[in-house]
Amino acid sequence: MKETPEHALEFLLAFDGRTHWLEQGYRLKFEIRRVEPTPERQHGLRYSFTLHDPDGQRLLGFDNAHVVDPVGSRFKDRPLAADHWHRTETDEGRPYQFVSADKLVEDFFAEVRRVLVDRGVSEMVVQVSDDGRKP
Repeated sequence: MKETPEHALEFLLAFDGRTHWLEQGYRLKFEIRRVEPTPERQHGLRYSFTLHDPDGQRLLGFDNAHVVDPVGSRFKDRPLAADHWHRTETDEGRPYQFVSADKLVEDFFAEVRRVLVDRGVSEMVVQVSDDGRKP
């Protein structure tokens, strides 16, 4: 695993509990905190980064709440790490290769842009809240 500079990780950890509200009522929700490293979370982070539509439905997400099976074959080995992502609102999850906190954020925002472009929604943040409620 690539080491994340401490200042970058501390910056990311400050986003725990933060919601970024986008135009048309879409929102990005961030949960991230340090935990004791385990085989499922060797990097010592527990996280959930999600994009929601105006009705609150999750459209995509990156998290490590549980281990998911690889997509496409019952013969693939189940990963040990819990890192995974949900590409769509109906995707049950697919393994994600955690490299660093910076790469996680980069990958999350690339997917956010993909979904928002498909829906014709701007990625401009119009408000930020720390309790998940729209200010």
